[in-house]
Amino acid sequence: MFKCTLKNVNYQFGSIREILAKASEEKSGDKMAGIAAQSYLERMAAKVVLSELTLKDIFENPVIPYEKDEVTRIIYDDINQFIYKEIANWTVGELREYILAHQTTTSDLFRISRGLTSEMISGVVKLMSSIDLVIASQKIRPTAHCNTTIGEAGRLAFRCQPNHPTDNPEGILASLKEGLSFGSGDAVIGVNPNNDSVESVSRILHMTHDFMQKWQIPTQNCVLAHITTQMKALKNGAPIALMFQSLAGTQAANDDFGVSKEIIDEAYDLMAKYGTSTGPNQLYFETGQGSEVSLDAHLGVDMQTLEARTYGYARHWKPFMVNNVSGFIGPETLYDGKQVIRADLEDLFMGKLHGIPMGIAPTYTNHMQADQNDQEIAGMLTALAGANFYMGVPGGDDVMLSYQDTSYHDDASLREMLGLRPLREFEIWLEKMGIMKDGRLTEKAGDLSIFK
Repeated sequence: MFKCTLKNVNYQFGSIREILAKASEEKSGDKMAGIAAQSYLERMAAKVVLSELTLKDIFENPVIPYEKDEVTRIIYDDINQFIYKEIANWTVGELREYILAHQTTTSDLFRISRGLTSEMISGVVKLMSSIDLVIASQKIRPTAHCNTTIGEAGRLAFRCQPNHPTDNPEGILASLKEGLSFGSGDAVIGVNPNNDSVESVSRILHMTHDFMQKWQIPTQNCVLAHITTQMKALKNGAPIALMFQSLAGTQAANDDFGVSKEIIDEAYDLMAKYGTSTGPNQLYFETGQGSEVSLDAHLGVDMQTLEARTYGYARHWKPFMVNNVSGFIGPETLYDGKQVIRADLEDLFMGKLHGIPMGIAPTYTNHMQADQNDQEIAGMLTALAGANFYMGVPGGDDVMLSYQDTSYHDDASLREMLGLRPLREFEIWLEKMGIMKDGRLTEKAGDLSIFK
């Protein structure tokens, strides 16, 4: 039994799983699951107890047992035991101090991350303020290469997302051209299909690949269908540069997603053999706090810890990019803009400390207590914190998926605001097309006629 007394009130916690849940910042999904702290004082008591736990305490008490969960097994099997043993006796509070210390370098953080389980990473985040998360995130810059190199200092990438509600080729191409003309698309040209059939997915893959070939665009194409559909398309000869799949932090939720280690292993091998990109990083994962709660597959674990576990699962396959869409589900998981902003900052740091090139989609739905101001604040804060990429959606309104995200104009504004440039290979192409000069957009930005 773990105890803490605050203001003459005794608080008791029966497990590390309960401590992690009650130390979390307020989230409506944790409340709905019945695992959240009942008061600010109980939350603070849980944080005090958490700060005094050792990393060994957390290591020896995974929130979901090793023998019962594939996600747990992958996280633990991938841990560097030598590094873990060096830091096993640190408290979570000491880990926080180490991360934030001025003398701690990027290489220091990359090294210790190999000895940290996802629950340890989640735990330290619960002790960090928003400023802590921004400062810590700035220290970590994972890189990866597909056809372009993501994560380099001074660079900010975007996924051009030219979705169309009926997969109309002309509509997709019009949105694609607009995004490219604003400098969006260096992370990936990624289309969410309305029709998830192999034939339809293959058609979009061929169309985007052919457009990239015609205009010699250094980037990746991707259609965000289920991974098994993409694998069938790839086997049938469809040109795939980057393969996608949504992931979650429990085996039960991944079962609902129709995905497993065996399936992703097969996809990884297929991309290495038949993918059109240079690689070696050829997978793209999407995550977000709340998916396990929405599927009733959380197993009593808080949303933030499950999201950390998702990153521990994802890093096994060395992805080119991972992004969260924590505001995508709605108010039942993240009620308002404040909760979304906090989740975005948490997710960015957790992903980066796992060694993943991490992007943020500061999304919200129209039935949440959130608006454009919240989204822009989340975008600015996470850009300041060093997010590797964002989405680029025409007008910021995804007409196919019915949610709000960053627009092509938002993308350009974030780069200009922080003096950041596109990915190196893509910037050369933008200069060649006359879209950008010396890191700034020209008068051709937004002019689709350049693609005649």
